[in-house]
Amino acid sequence: MKQGLLHHIELYVSNLKTSTTFWGWLLEELGYSKYQQWEQGQSWKLQDTYIVFVQTESKFLDIPYHRCRVGLNHLAFHGKSRQHIDELTVKLIERDVPILYGNKHPFAGGYDHYAVYFEDPDRIKVEVVAPNES
Repeated sequence: MKQGLLHHIELYVSNLKTSTTFWGWLLEELGYSKYQQWEQGQSWKLQDTYIVFVQTESKFLDIPYHRCRVGLNHLAFHGKSRQHIDELTVKLIERDVPILYGNKHPFAGGYDHYAVYFEDPDRIKVEVVAPNES
């Protein structure tokens, strides 16, 4: 039964090329595949859920995104394992993507929460979480 599961998420971005370059490699690392592409947008899909990135119209670019305002705080994805989180962290650093909460990494969410936190080009916070180890 699919009722209640996310169908898709659509994010407006300040620079479509920069955002799709950033998100493309990340989503493909997480198992997504390119899904749709048009002049003002692109999406990636995993099973029944897809994520869409759309170029924001210039008349709406005057106020930048901030996760502490009303609206989206962050997106969190499942990772494969703790090793996957470690490998992803190395790849992020190689791409000059700062790791958030570095002094607490990879336990910034608590001792039993193994994750990496970072921001996309528009400063949307992203989290990738390892499954709990039993």
